Amino acid sequence: MIKDISTAITFIGVDDNDLDLFESQYDVPEGMSYNSYVILDDKVAVLDTADARKGEEWKANLADALGERKPDYLVVHHMEPDHSALIAWVLDTYPSVTLVATAAALRMLPQFFEGIRLEGRTLAVKEGDTLELGSHSLRFFMAPMVHWPEVMVSYEASEKVLFSADAFGRFGAMSHTGFLVSEDDDWACEARRYYFNIVGKYGVQVQALLKKLAGADIALICPLHGPILNENLGYHLGLYQTWSSYGVESEGIFVAHASIHGGTAAAAEKLADILREKGCPKVSVADITRDDIAECVEDAFRYGKMVLAAASYDAGVFTPMHDFLYRLQAKGYQQRTVGLIENGSWAPSAGRVMKEMLGAMKDITLVEPVVTIRSRLHAEDLPKLEALADAMLQ
Repeated sequence: MIKDISTAITFIGVDDNDLDLFESQYDVPEGMSYNSYVILDDKVAVLDTADARKGEEWKANLADALGERKPDYLVVHHMEPDHSALIAWVLDTYPSVTLVATAAALRMLPQFFEGIRLEGRTLAVKEGDTLELGSHSLRFFMAPMVHWPEVMVSYEASEKVLFSADAFGRFGAMSHTGFLVSEDDDWACEARRYYFNIVGKYGVQVQALLKKLAGADIALICPLHGPILNENLGYHLGLYQTWSSYGVESEGIFVAHASIHGGTAAAAEKLADILREKGCPKVSVADITRDDIAECVEDAFRYGKMVLAAASYDAGVFTPMHDFLYRLQAKGYQQRTVGLIENGSWAPSAGRVMKEMLGAMKDITLVEPVVTIRSRLHAEDLPKLEALADAMLQ
């Protein structure tokens, strides 16, 4: 896809509708976009490349955008291969181009392109540096660990455009999402799943970047994945403020269960019914043995409260729940209230292991009672579920 953003800025990104797993782990039923941009002024700047999977299409888009001109600069905001795979090709094809990146990115380049010759062809930029293109200029803001250490973003003041690297990205090819986000689009759902699974651990670093950008007058946000944001930017910036500070986005309770033979799932569903009857504004239930685990991570962060229900297994906890808790810990899960249901036919152990894993996370409040069921939910278990529901709703 090639599309003008303005008279000077052109989108030359590509859609990947054949990709099944992004980063070899995240389901992308609507594909993925690899975004790239060109600024045509007295000087010509290409902003990032694309994934090798779509290399030929990206090269054609670049040629169409350039016409008879040649790029003066290749700006690399992020070195991850889905954005940088064509760097060596650009350097070979355009001998006069200068590669603009952070010092950390320049150190990484030989790791991805063995034998690449960079002498006299690079410009290392740091916080606040500007790249003058004519009537346009790019000011650089360092964004380490959003979500790699070499990341930077850039701001073009004359058109008030933020080139945000992976920040404000979203799963989904533009053929599905559209090129621009309108107020009617459900941008947040796949943006939230993307944020917490890709960037979520680095909330402190995202907060630091948001503070740097607070004084910028932004009219467009151009990320490296997903549609361009051009409306209701306060809403999108507000979501990033909430997400990166680990705040509660939606009032409600997330109930996640890992059941072997259905007994644990029945207890979790019964608790969900009790919570709804008691007036909980939203109860979201997930079977983490079958549902998209990335969506489960998303909901764990979205709500301020969570109940985990798991079977005991090999004197520990059923492995899908163990895997889920490991993911939450890896992504920086914190500042949440959690209740527990365990199931064990002869020696319940799931509650102990879940407590231990949650204990390694920051600012987690564990709610009593921990409900223990034996194989199946029985009438005498219902008062315990009622008590847990009351405690969760306090």
